[in-house]
Amino acid sequence: MSETDSSAPRQSAAKRAVQSLQKGNPVLIHDFDEREDETDIIFPAEAVTPADVARLRNDAGGLICVAISHEIAETLELPFLADVISHPCAETQDLAYDDRSSFSLPINHRDTTTGIPDNERAYTIAELGNIVRNPNMEEFSSEFRSPGHVHLLKGARGGLDQRCGHTELSLCLAEKANWGPAVVVCEMLDDRTGEAATRQDAIKYARKNDLEFVEGREILRELL
Repeated sequence: MSETDSSAPRQSAAKRAVQSLQKGNPVLIHDFDEREDETDIIFPAEAVTPADVARLRNDAGGLICVAISHEIAETLELPFLADVISHPCAETQDLAYDDRSSFSLPINHRDTTTGIPDNERAYTIAELGNIVRNPNMEEFSSEFRSPGHVHLLKGARGGLDQRCGHTELSLCLAEKANWGPAVVVCEMLDDRTGEAATRQDAIKYARKNDLEFVEGREILRELL
């Protein structure tokens, strides 16, 4: 917005986040105070670089995952992990923040070694971002193996109409930004406390790094 146009209304945080994501920039999403009360840094999967993975390790610090839409996950025959673990510890889902976990299979690309270095995780993520554009089960199985070091998250069948987690919020932003239905998400942690970064600290990080910060409620209000 130009200085001479100061009377024009400022775009909503949700729409600014979509525009930023369209450029391949990371965006910060805070879900809800009454849910996880956490902020995730997200990237479109197909645009991720080794430097982006390093940023998530160093600046976020949580688990680096890739959220995939329910429809694509079904095409690739990716289950909810809790449904296929044959162990008593998986019999009951007693999460404090939701009815179930979104975790699906953890994967590595078959062209990686251990799969954990930044360049190898970035390669797995970017190749996954490409394959979801035209998903094919046989191609997916030939290119990726499980277990691995990139954790997949399976979106809810009805998206945000059914579940309002970071998985669904990030997939909504990606769809509006015309990216494929695969988004890297990573929780922001606090080095001092070891807990999740507070909302205010996440906002400070966003401002310091010229990134967009958006609340889950703003995504629901502005983009649905």
